Amino acid sequence: MKMRIFQPFSLLLHLHEIKISANLNSNPPIFFTLLSLTSKRFSSLSASSNPTIVEYLTQTLGFPQILANSISNRFRRPKSAENPKLVVHFLRDIGFSEGQIRTTVRVAPQILFADIDKTLKPKLQFLQQLGLVGADLGKFISYNSTVLNVSLEKKLIPCIEILKKTLSDSESNGDLVRVLRGCAWILSRNPNFLLSNIDFLESCGIVGSQLSMLLMRQPRLFASKQSTLKDLVSRVVDMGFSIESRMFVHALYTISCLNDKTIRKKFELFQSQGFTEQECIEMFKRAPALLRASEEKLKLGMEFYMNTIKFERTLLVHRPTILMNSIKDRVIPRYRVLQILKSKRLLKKEPSFFKVLDLTDGEFLDKFISRFPDDAEELLVGYKGHILQEVDE
Repeated sequence: MKMRIFQPFSLLLHLHEIKISANLNSNPPIFFTLLSLTSKRFSSLSASSNPTIVEYLTQTLGFPQILANSISNRFRRPKSAENPKLVVHFLRDIGFSEGQIRTTVRVAPQILFADIDKTLKPKLQFLQQLGLVGADLGKFISYNSTVLNVSLEKKLIPCIEILKKTLSDSESNGDLVRVLRGCAWILSRNPNFLLSNIDFLESCGIVGSQLSMLLMRQPRLFASKQSTLKDLVSRVVDMGFSIESRMFVHALYTISCLNDKTIRKKFELFQSQGFTEQECIEMFKRAPALLRASEEKLKLGMEFYMNTIKFERTLLVHRPTILMNSIKDRVIPRYRVLQILKSKRLLKKEPSFFKVLDLTDGEFLDKFISRFPDDAEELLVGYKGHILQEVDE
């Protein structure tokens, strides 16, 4: 600390020695101007924190001394720890754990000095009415303490009403709570800002259940600047999507999740397997979620379908959704079962592998394993062999 306090003064002496300072008779002399600034800095650093608040933060909440000092310096006017004590007691009473209280105070220490009846209680009761109670409320607030600094009448209530209307979830509020957990800072936006973004999305054909789905999956889009939103929509349109396409909203969601570099790398991966750029775009248009899959998953899928099963590239272009299936847990096990059935000539007609992949687990078991009781054990080993191997290991 001493080095931090006296360093500016040492610098002044150095500047004076090498005659960089102005003439002492100048108006005002640089030397004395800098000396005055140094003196003020020294006084600021020497100011003592509120010892009562610091003691409460360190002894009761277990804050490190440096953090307690920092908080105390931000709120010097309160001379007593009485209000912080009342706030902490109130949070405990409504179900906050000690860890949640510490996190809440660390992120938004001003709540320690808030009026419980006029500020904290109305906001927390409002959130409780939405379904956030007890430990859930504590967890939510500890991660999103700044919500307590937002005006209840001007922002919280209007924003919640807009979200509820968009979600069409007025009864259970389950979807609403999921949105808030995913992007609580949407509540800090001006209600008119949210309405403007919703109007824009609706003008792009994203309405009803699609708008609700987008809000649940990517709530931050609704809180983004409209210029950002328009840029994302333009990128989707530039990739060949029509706003009239039912896939438009899925493409917008995918593009909003990825940066340009990631999208470019995915396209390069497909092209390394022989796909043209236009084929990549066609695949994306048919299955926007494809670009959200990991590179490892996509590479394994393409290699298995084209090298093992010998699918033509054009088949994957027209049915890209099969690349979304788990190669290890779904594709290979079903392929092994079909190979066993073919080798035993138990199938009158070879089924379409595309349709086989679309079957649920129960449907697959009924159609390709249970109906062949004499070979069921071998078929099950082929179907679940990878799981048995993992257990043995």
